[in-house]
Amino acid sequence: MSKIKLIALDMDGTLLNDDGVVTPYTHDVIQQALQRGVEIVLSTGRPLSLCATYSEELNLSSYIITSNGAEIWTTDHEVIERHPLNAKKIETLWQLGNERNLHMWLVATDQIFVNARRPEKFTDHEWLKIGYGNLTEVEKTELLNELNNVKDIEITNSSLTNIEINKFGINKAYAIETICKRMDITMGEVMTVGDSLNDFKMIKQAGIGVAVKNAQQLILETADFVTDTNNENGVAKAIEKYVLKQE
Repeated sequence: MSKIKLIALDMDGTLLNDDGVVTPYTHDVIQQALQRGVEIVLSTGRPLSLCATYSEELNLSSYIITSNGAEIWTTDHEVIERHPLNAKKIETLWQLGNERNLHMWLVATDQIFVNARRPEKFTDHEWLKIGYGNLTEVEKTELLNELNNVKDIEITNSSLTNIEINKFGINKAYAIETICKRMDITMGEVMTVGDSLNDFKMIKQAGIGVAVKNAQQLILETADFVTDTNNENGVAKAIEKYVLKQE
């Protein structure tokens, strides 16, 4: 097993407990890893505006992966890469949800549209992703059948009741690979921790892919190791096992 040089952490359901906070215990373990020279990167479906404060709280100083890999930022908030969806495609995806009266959120580089709200002109914005939430199993199945007819999109989720769409080929694993190249690190030297389908590829492709115990079944089956839940400091325990105790 290669020595871990970079740790990529999903946020919701993984790093954050159900109250949306990083526990003092997890914070302390992350500081210990940083002091040993291990790079730690937030890898989230959230836009930068909803995760930057956590990066600062944890004293991170390299990169932040946002919107499922649609953007890569430095911790100084300089955008390194951006992979937008075509405006016409976003409009098509919005119409699919609107016809079914679904709860939606649309993430642009300059604004977030929630509660199925749409812009006056889709072409006035640069689009990062769209999400459909609060889905029943029937709604999810019907929507996925429709989405299978839409070309060049990446379909994931961040919970069992939602579906998230990015540009095809854009995901957290792709973003981590980009960061690795910039830092001269291999994917074999990366540990990832996550819980949902938008974490699947980064867990599968990392040297050590870790699932929290509360993860979706596919993630539990794919991971190299299952740690405790997000409410039981699962991230901290994985870092202790594969980084701190390997010293």
